[in-house]
Amino acid sequence: MSIPTETDRELWDRACRGERAAFGVLFDRHARAVHNYLFRRTASWPDAEDLTSAVFLHAWRARADVVLHQDSALPWLLGVARNLAANSGRALQRYQLLRARLPPPAPSPDHADDVAARLDDERTMATLLRAMAQLSDHDREVLELCVWSGLDTHGAAAVLGVAAGTVKSRLHRARARLRKLVPPDPSDERARADAVTGRRSAFSQEAS
Repeated sequence: MSIPTETDRELWDRACRGERAAFGVLFDRHARAVHNYLFRRTASWPDAEDLTSAVFLHAWRARADVVLHQDSALPWLLGVARNLAANSGRALQRYQLLRARLPPPAPSPDHADDVAARLDDERTMATLLRAMAQLSDHDREVLELCVWSGLDTHGAAAVLGVAAGTVKSRLHRARARLRKLVPPDPSDERARADAVTGRRSAFSQEAS
């Protein structure tokens, strides 16, 4: 199977003309990054999966009005994810009402080990989020976008609606503050947390 070489902008233009296959390629490219960002915001695999679906549903509906950043759709998608995460209760309710109208999915086997691992990951991420909560909103957001989601300063600036220089200064300050909160010798919990931040859920495996 050939790997698509078109830019996000080219694919988005095709999606605006109603080509669902082009939008599917964009989903395959970015769903994992969006999902991982949302898991780090919510500490819940199910909520992250539902919110990721809501992000791409919104993207499909609003695609004609989207202005991409440097030919990449990811900053805009993460901006939508950021807004949905901030209003996750209402966003999830709207998505679940829509999903209730669809035919139920085929039953799948219950993998107890995977369920246990997911719950363990959620507890670890909840611990991380409690530590991150000690940072200001600005500091926490630049870490989430630049460190966890891998955006450059220009991409993060597009998500946050600020100048790239502002992102650089916030990132420098956030890293300095986080170093004070986290001792240099990581505990087992932090080592596990590093694994969680790179962990791929069943959703992200399907999307990659």
